[in-house]
Amino acid sequence: MKLIVDMNLTPRWVGFLVDAGIEAAHWSTLGVNNAPDSEIMAYASTHDYVVLTHDLDFSAILAATHGNKPSVVQIRADDVSPDVIGLQVIAALRQMAPELEAGALLTVDPNRTRMRLLPLNWSLD
Repeated sequence: MKLIVDMNLTPRWVGFLVDAGIEAAHWSTLGVNNAPDSEIMAYASTHDYVVLTHDLDFSAILAATHGNKPSVVQIRADDVSPDVIGLQVIAALRQMAPELEAGALLTVDPNRTRMRLLPLNWSLD
């Protein structure tokens, strides 16, 4: 598994993930800093990356497009630093690796981890 770390997360995530044996790159090294989320999603899908983000827009894109890829990992916490929630993110990535390889939305917050398989079929009713 390889991850793109979104612009809304510190580049320190890359070193943290690499130290844990997970291939990772910060978006700032792959594309333009002000790229729309849709461009990051397209790049991740084409190059077989999982997106690591603090942004809810990525799950909205998955829901709107009924996409099967790329997988998205959302960190939902007040402090998204790898020093605070990093070990929980690493544990979730390892536990859910098969699902993330196949296509999933993984949400990690300080109290729990939730996963939904792709494509998302959310109803607005």
